[in-house]
Amino acid sequence: MSILLDKNTRVVIQGMTGKEGSFHAREAIKFGTKIVAGMTPGKGGQEFDGIPIFNRIIDAVENEGANASGIFCPAAFAADAILEAAEAGIKLIACMTEGVPVLEMVKIKRALRGTDCRLIGPNCPGITTPGVGKIGFMPNFIHKEGNVGVISRSGTLTYEVIFQLSALGIGQSTSIGIGGDPIVGTTFTDALELFENDPATDLVILIGEIGGTAEEEASRFINEKMTKKVVSFIAGQTAPPGKRMGHAGAIISGGKGTAAEKVTTLKEAGVIVESNPANIGVAAKKVLQEQGLL
Repeated sequence: MSILLDKNTRVVIQGMTGKEGSFHAREAIKFGTKIVAGMTPGKGGQEFDGIPIFNRIIDAVENEGANASGIFCPAAFAADAILEAAEAGIKLIACMTEGVPVLEMVKIKRALRGTDCRLIGPNCPGITTPGVGKIGFMPNFIHKEGNVGVISRSGTLTYEVIFQLSALGIGQSTSIGIGGDPIVGTTFTDALELFENDPATDLVILIGEIGGTAEEEASRFINEKMTKKVVSFIAGQTAPPGKRMGHAGAIISGGKGTAAEKVTTLKEAGVIVESNPANIGVAAKKVLQEQGLL
């Protein structure tokens, strides 16, 4: 079992005929993903490696049964792409696009509130379920099927953690890169709840970073509702206040969002917090061994 992305997922790629969309669509197909359609306005009726291209998302839904979308559109069109997918009845949307304006994300969050549409991203590496498929640009070769869920704000550290786990013989149930923007569709808390309710996930790894309050909110959820162990690392421990470090959301302001503050809150919630990212895999292995799960 897995969360969100499973054997019933049928993916349409928005922006499939572009450079990024075409490359990562082919990689996803190699990984086993059921990509049933592509969507690029003005190119409807064409094919991409035998996969039909449509002008509208609704056509992909009605003709190919698409129920998930991967968005590789330029930033200027990404917000509209998200809304079009949601309005067409797509249940899972992963938006990899960087640079979506914060004001646009405010509107999207409001539009999706109360619906059964799940947005991952924007500005994220996507979602991967080994043995099933992926939406996004996580490297194929690093994954292994297993029982550890991974949630991360950092794309690079997502790859690093998964590589460490697989090298130690530890597989993943699902990995989610939630994105590094100030406003994202799926939060740490949302993903933690999904993993808590997934019987195939025995341990969760949470990779956070400076800025915002996502990790503090996750700590409260872990303390109050999580029964599964969580291993964590917080990136940006040496970042100076007031300077954005990499992601749009990675900025310490008003004395809030520091790495120290996040580490303390997580530890108080019972989370195993590693100070060195190179040790995350080893820490996960130790927990699994102690629980007789490895």
